[in-house]
Parts: sequence; C-alpha cells; structure tokens
Amino acid sequence: MIDFLLRPWRCNFGPDKEFYRAIDGLFGFVPHNIELYKLALIHKSASLVLEDGRQINNERLEYLGDAVIEAVTSDYLYIEFPDRDEGFMTKLRSKIVSRQSLNAIARQIGLDRYVILDGSSNTLAQKHIFGDAFEAMMGAIYLDQGYNFVNRLLINRLFREHLSLEELTESENDFKSRLIEWCQKNHHTIRFRTTRQENSAANHPLFRSTALIDNMEVGHGSGESKKEAEQQAAYSVSQSFSDETCAALLDKVDRLRLGGESR
Repeated sequence: MIDFLLRPWRCNFGPDKEFYRAIDGLFGFVPHNIELYKLALIHKSASLVLEDGRQINNERLEYLGDAVIEAVTSDYLYIEFPDRDEGFMTKLRSKIVSRQSLNAIARQIGLDRYVILDGSSNTLAQKHIFGDAFEAMMGAIYLDQGYNFVNRLLINRLFREHLSLEELTESENDFKSRLIEWCQKNHHTIRFRTTRQENSAANHPLFRSTALIDNMEVGHGSGESKKEAEQQAAYSVSQSFSDETCAALLDKVDRLRLGGESR
C-alpha cells in the first residue's frame, strides 16, 4: 500500500524521478533501492572511481544476474516441458541465457537506451554490452524485490513477450557440441586450439580458435571470448560439411591415421 502511494511521487517529484520512470517503463514497477539500478546501468568502460581507487560498475550485478536468470530459466523449462529429458532442457536453456538472446531482449525492451558507456569505438564495437546490462538489471531486481518477483517478471513478461520457445527449439546454434558429438560417434578426436590475439586491446580481448579433427585443421573462428571463438570455428566446419566434403575429409583423416600407424 505504501509503495502504491509513493509511486506517483517517486516518478514525478523525487530527485531520481528519471531513473524511477525508466525502470517503471522497462519492467512495470517502481524500485525500492534505486541505487542498485543506477549501478546496473554502468558499463565497466564508464566505471566510477572511488576515493580509495576502487572502480565500481555493473560487473558484480551481472555475475549475480547471470545465476538468477539461469535458475529462473531452469524453473521455466521444467514446467513447460514435463516430458522432455535433461539434455533437451539443458540445450534450450543455453540458447535462452546466451548473450545473443539476452542482448536481443535488452534491445527489444529499450534497455540499450539507458546503458552508460564511455562512447569509444572499441566499447561500442562489443557485441553483448546490452545483454550484460540486462543480466546486471536482473541481479538488481533480485536484490531489491526478491527471487519470486524476478521469477514472475522474467517468465510472465519478458520471456513470454520476447522469446519464442518454438523457434529456439527448432534453431541450432551450439555448433561446437554438434561437432563434438559427430566426432565421438564416428570415433575421431576433436580439439580446439584457442589463443588470445596479441594485438587486441586489454579492455576488448579478441580470441582466435582452430578446430582440429584427428590433429588436422578443419575450421577457424574468432570472437570476444574463447567460447565464442570456438563456436565460430565449429560453425565454419559445419558450413563446409556437405556429404561430399565430409566423405573427402574422412578419407583424408583415414589416410593420415594409416600413415601414422605405419611409421
């Protein structure tokens, strides 16, 4: 009752009315502790420096929000798919909580308009800034409103309005897992050689990955994390794997294996 009475004042007359309005417009409620939400919007490139030299930004809230989103998503899928096995739910959860999906949700609800950046080209070139801010915001909501509240918000509003479980179920973006499964099924070894590019900036690391099947290079990829680079390397393999290419590759692998065994 008190919150209901304070809502108009906070949104129209309080010192932080712009922040209150922003959260109300994005998520449909007025926060208790607005400072958490302010912090959730500060990207590390625009970190505030305290008198003792410590930098504060949204990374800690991002860490917390990541765990909260994964827990809520697990609840959601367990209820939505009572007859599906653990493997199916794990794969679908990874798609929902991926940086790509969360970045898309952040843009769709308009969160990208409020994230505080330093404005440099390197910062703006990063792909998942807004998805990271979305995670930080869920961490703030969890601390401010509790788990049950963020659970209902994510499932009943954000996921249902901005995600299509049918499309996600039919899509396939975990190319690394597919490639590993294919190699295991066909009795081939698979590994990824991933390194950080020497010329990448400290605040914007880039990684390069090479996929090797039986020690033969078959694909390459790059990304802003080791995981992304390896996915891109696996994706490059999948794009070249026509039936003819696959057969030729297996023949080449077999020749290399036989050659090694004969020495």
